[in-house]
Amino acid sequence: LDGCRVVKYTSLIVAPGLKLNWTGIEGLTETLGRHGVTSNYRYDLAPYTWECVQELKAGRAVFTQPPMPIKCAGAPQKAMYLSCDWWQKQGVLHNIKVDFCSSGAVLFGVPTFVPPLMKYVERYGAQLNFNSTLIKVDGPAHKAWFKQVDGEGNSQTVEKEFDFLHVVPRQSAPDWIKSSPLSTGDASGFVEVDKHTMQHVRYPNVFSLGDVASSPNAKTGAAVRKQAPVVVENIDAHLAGRPLTASYDGYSSCPIVTSSHDMLLAEFDYDLHL
Repeated sequence: LDGCRVVKYTSLIVAPGLKLNWTGIEGLTETLGRHGVTSNYRYDLAPYTWECVQELKAGRAVFTQPPMPIKCAGAPQKAMYLSCDWWQKQGVLHNIKVDFCSSGAVLFGVPTFVPPLMKYVERYGAQLNFNSTLIKVDGPAHKAWFKQVDGEGNSQTVEKEFDFLHVVPRQSAPDWIKSSPLSTGDASGFVEVDKHTMQHVRYPNVFSLGDVASSPNAKTGAAVRKQAPVVVENIDAHLAGRPLTASYDGYSSCPIVTSSHDMLLAEFDYDLHL
């Protein structure tokens, strides 16, 4: 890629991953890593998350999930389940009100896996808040604000107090992808590819895989593992002038850790088949 022009006769693989938009939530960057506000989507804050979990004996713990797509769609839930498991083992969970605030309308996008996950939601006494998107944080005041949308599309701002807040930021393609001709042109700005061949829909010498590709699969390492051989085979076919026959079926998997000794492995493809 030369500036915003695609170089002719060269096959390119575009795979820069996603951008984590920390500034998309008002007040977050000023308080992240302090006042009980943390995120495991920043590796350097994982120790602070653990510190907050260990120190909380009573109060309100709020876990958030932004609009999809995000890296590892099960990760926001994992943070909640593992925290609750620890609190339960320490005998303090009954003193902690747990809220899971998700921008989505369901606990998990594949219906098959909702019932087994609900068993852990009920075990830990977590309150589910769907269609609820974090928009603002005041760390020193221990308050967070959410845009709550009802079934008719009406929205209101809901204020929640917290003692512990685990935040997952909104995610999109990097800015240089979003502003390039490779982009889908929408807010997410992913590299626009055919979801089966992983070839760009307008530039046949460009292929993409991983989180930045527009293919509607869950963005996980498992997806990349299945996409990579498809891209390699199809690039070889493109360079040789052959039809592209390798096809990615949307396979992905989300290992959702529900306690220190339990895990649910969710596997599915584009058709949500196991």
